Amino acid sequence: MSYFAIASILVVLSALFGYINVRFIKLPSAIGLMVVTIVFTLIVLGISFFDDTFLQIEKELITSIDFKTVVLDIMLSFLLFAGALHTDFKALKANGKPIIAFATIGTITSVFISGTLTYFLLQAFGFDVAFIYCLLFGALISPTDPIAVLGIMKKVGAPKNLEIKIVGESLFNDGVGVVLFLTIFKIAQKGGEISALGIGQLFLVEVVGGLGLGLLLGWIAYKLIKTIDDHDTEVILTLALVMGGTVLCQYLHVSAPLAMVAAGLLIGTDKVRHASMSETTENYLDKFWEIIDVLLNAVLFVLIGMEILVLTFDVDYILAGVIVIPLLLMARYLSLLAPIKFYAKRLEFVPKTNLIMTWGGLRGGISIALALSLTAAMQRDLFLVMTYLVVVFSIIVQGLSVGKLIQKYTGKNL
Repeated sequence: MSYFAIASILVVLSALFGYINVRFIKLPSAIGLMVVTIVFTLIVLGISFFDDTFLQIEKELITSIDFKTVVLDIMLSFLLFAGALHTDFKALKANGKPIIAFATIGTITSVFISGTLTYFLLQAFGFDVAFIYCLLFGALISPTDPIAVLGIMKKVGAPKNLEIKIVGESLFNDGVGVVLFLTIFKIAQKGGEISALGIGQLFLVEVVGGLGLGLLLGWIAYKLIKTIDDHDTEVILTLALVMGGTVLCQYLHVSAPLAMVAAGLLIGTDKVRHASMSETTENYLDKFWEIIDVLLNAVLFVLIGMEILVLTFDVDYILAGVIVIPLLLMARYLSLLAPIKFYAKRLEFVPKTNLIMTWGGLRGGISIALALSLTAAMQRDLFLVMTYLVVVFSIIVQGLSVGKLIQKYTGKNL
């Protein structure tokens, strides 16, 4: 199947499933798309007992797609740039310290707590899984994906200081989580033969290098945009920034996600916008990246729903995946506890911020993409089933109920 055919089928399915959701189900976009796709796949599985034509077509489609490459090397840069571009930089700056603490200390803490709890859970199930592989699972499951919950938060009218914390944390912890995963992955491949200095150096180069390169690329784009007044060319320059910047980051082995966050935040600041863009350009730029964001998110959640076809349906795998859900929620709650306590006296926090951020910290496509990159020796099938169940629970159950939680503790009415 050609790349154009695959892309066309995904866009058609995204449009069709999106229409079904908006017309009949009326769930938030990401949640609705995922629900419709899972139901569609289950119907195809049911029909396959009589005629497996549709099942074979869907299997061919999903196996033709390198989910890890599509999500991590392509889609993530576009999604993070678009998210950063539309983030309130002033609010982000005001909450910068706790957001950085959530994305770094919180993510690292979550990785180790999640990995440790998972290790003991799997030992109780009789799985002989090395601790380093459980840490890998902790690293792939810790990054949050607030896409599904943002629409609900806006609908509820969540306080801006709460919304910016969840958005800001997600923008940065995606990159940090991926870097942590790749670091632990290299350790696991080499049997632990990497020094603490080597780990720190790798982490520093990926994170600092990514942020530094992103700021440099964003500054160059800003200078180019400032010298012209042509909205078409200016929008294309931002597209070139994301595409060319991602390739350059991959070549230099620095974090492309963090680079795109830094570039998006710089281009999106009011100061840069007013100094370099006309009102027409700003409108075109915002609309263009909103469409890119909506389209890629639609395709991503359709892909997540269809990934059910690559799972190994083992009862013990499923039980482990179900039981690990509350353990991961506990790990996230504990990982946020120290930063929230530390900054609570300095900044205004809404009541039960930790509880809301724990329940609102949704897992998404990044976790599944990282799970798919595991090798067979790293218990890929087991961790893929566990990851999928966590993501589905997170997006559907947490995503549909976090609005009620925000309403309860902030007094906002749906």
